[in-house]
Amino acid sequence: MNTAAIKKCPTLAEITAHCVSELRQLDQLIVQQMTSSIPLIQEVARHILRGSAKRLRPLLVILSAHTAHPSPPKDYLLLAAIIEFVHTATLLHDDVVDESDQRRGHQTANTVWGNSASVLVGDFLYSRAFQMLTEINDNDIMRILADATNTLAEGEVLQLMNRQDTSLTEETYLDVIYRKTAKLFESSAE
Repeated sequence: MNTAAIKKCPTLAEITAHCVSELRQLDQLIVQQMTSSIPLIQEVARHILRGSAKRLRPLLVILSAHTAHPSPPKDYLLLAAIIEFVHTATLLHDDVVDESDQRRGHQTANTVWGNSASVLVGDFLYSRAFQMLTEINDNDIMRILADATNTLAEGEVLQLMNRQDTSLTEETYLDVIYRKTAKLFESSAE
């Protein structure tokens, strides 16, 4: 085997370095879009979005937009923000269902503000994502995200149903992972 012909895969930091400007614009867009006249919504949203520093799903949207189009469509950063809002909403809901008190080294929103606030702010982020989606006005994208959010919810319920099942099959376990995690990555790249 000729090892000289094997190329080293770029690290996440190297990939992200190519998108620094767009990721900054994305962060500004996220802050702008999470505004609400209800202070608790902004507080909880800011808390949970602060911990989402990797922004892997939005990065996939950005990279896919550049791969598919020499000049990405004008709404691709808005779509990246939508994906991040959907992902963040699922984290808020997931922490309540799992009774988590830590995420990425920080207290979860439900630990700080309670389950009700976490669920309702998660709902706000979902609804804001779909408000933003109407600005894009693309039925294919709407279908992809509607399917993704449905699959995410099914995955959460499937995990809940099997929480205490010590005989859980590998197939069911992988199905939960696909629905709760992989589906949104898949949708980010479509």
